[in-house]
Amino acid sequence: MTTNDYKEIIAMAINNEIEAYEFYSNAAEKSKSANLKATFIELAEEEMNHKKTLEAFLNNEGKQMQFQSVTDYKITESVELPKLTSEMSFADGIALAMKKEEEAMLMYSKFAEASTVQSQKETFMQLAKMEQGHKVKLENLYSNTAYTEVW
Repeated sequence: MTTNDYKEIIAMAINNEIEAYEFYSNAAEKSKSANLKATFIELAEEEMNHKKTLEAFLNNEGKQMQFQSVTDYKITESVELPKLTSEMSFADGIALAMKKEEEAMLMYSKFAEASTVQSQKETFMQLAKMEQGHKVKLENLYSNTAYTEVW
């Protein structure tokens, strides 16, 4: 992969993190639930931290991205995408965030599958792992709030 290709991939990922930050910030503004508002603000801050991480990789091209693999129980795949409303429940807000992270994970996975350059494929796979980590974290929160009957 050329340096320019690498920079384009990371720049695209940075833009995705900015979009996610803006989405969560707007969702926080629309939410009437204090808990959901706080969660969306936290998610927005995480996305900004991811942006900074990706910018650091962009500025140090020799460094490889390495994200830890996580066990994915695929809770998100069984949840419908709720519509963002100011009245949504906390569980629906987390479900919405899970679905957004799943979309990003799947996008990077598809880019990895489509790539014919091994180093480019690896970059996309690492980005997919990063998004999968976000998704799994949200799934854990979702399962603790949406399935209270198991507690």
